[in-house]
Amino acid sequence: MTRPALDRRQAIATLAALGGGLALAPLARAQAFTPGQPVKVLIGVPAGGTQDVLTRAIAQQVRESLGPLIIDNRAGAAGRIAAEAVKTAAPDGHTLLLGTASMMTMFPSAYRSLSYDPIRDFVPIMNAARFELALAVHKGVPANNLAEFVAWAKAQGDKVSFGSYGAGTPSHFLGEILNRAAGLKMVHVPYRGSTPARQDLMGGTVPVYFDTVGGAQQMLPTGRVKVLATSGDKRSPLMPNLPCFVEAGYKDVVATAWFAYYAPLKTPQATVDRLRAELIRAVNVREVRQLLLQNGMYPVADGHEALLKTMREDTARWAGIMKAVNFQAND
Repeated sequence: MTRPALDRRQAIATLAALGGGLALAPLARAQAFTPGQPVKVLIGVPAGGTQDVLTRAIAQQVRESLGPLIIDNRAGAAGRIAAEAVKTAAPDGHTLLLGTASMMTMFPSAYRSLSYDPIRDFVPIMNAARFELALAVHKGVPANNLAEFVAWAKAQGDKVSFGSYGAGTPSHFLGEILNRAAGLKMVHVPYRGSTPARQDLMGGTVPVYFDTVGGAQQMLPTGRVKVLATSGDKRSPLMPNLPCFVEAGYKDVVATAWFAYYAPLKTPQATVDRLRAELIRAVNVREVRQLLLQNGMYPVADGHEALLKTMREDTARWAGIMKAVNFQAND
């Protein structure tokens, strides 16, 4: 007796039931990491910033083992555009996100609706480096130390504006925290990244800017800015002659942040493991560590579990700060 032929619907059902492995095999091949092929790293700020310095330093160390790391600056929305693009990228290890503390721990509280979930939509690879911030002012501000600055800003009321490298970032909230701690009324002016903010500070368009310590240090040789304090819980090794806010009596004015690499969800574990091993190795190279320190970054090289712990702790801390200052970003 001849077995009747399966109709189209039955054939599809049979393949779905029996051929799960067959159906997924082409997809698995498409997602396989290909050594030597470019790995695109999306960065959510304009070119020329500290994040570029970090990724270029790592790129020099992994070219032979992984392939060229290509920086793709997707500026806008304080990094959310870059995060959204990586969320929907192919999970093959060839598209990564350089996530910042603001993108991955602050925005969930800052925005009523966020198009990505930092923990559920990405695979944490490595926390590369952390950094502190600094209070930088235009040379025309009549203050040469933190006490003089606070007295001047207080006398100006709400006529003083301060720049940040993005709304809802550590740069922004350092200004808000100082406002509360010192009784100031400075008005926030957000920029799309550190480069345009530095340009406006040096040009006098904005008198105050909370930059990374490395970025602030780079502006000093121009003679157009003064740096008055740093935001760690102790003095910065890069600027040991400057007090931190804590030392000056503002115990709650502390802000540190970090840069970490992420892959899209569903990136194969073998690919994640390979990327993590090579990126950690690169950060631990002596020349890379020295370059990061010179640019105001402290090498970290934490893996998956440590990075997740940092994310959860920072998310809770920043949520409390945002509630205290009654901040809600515009969606």
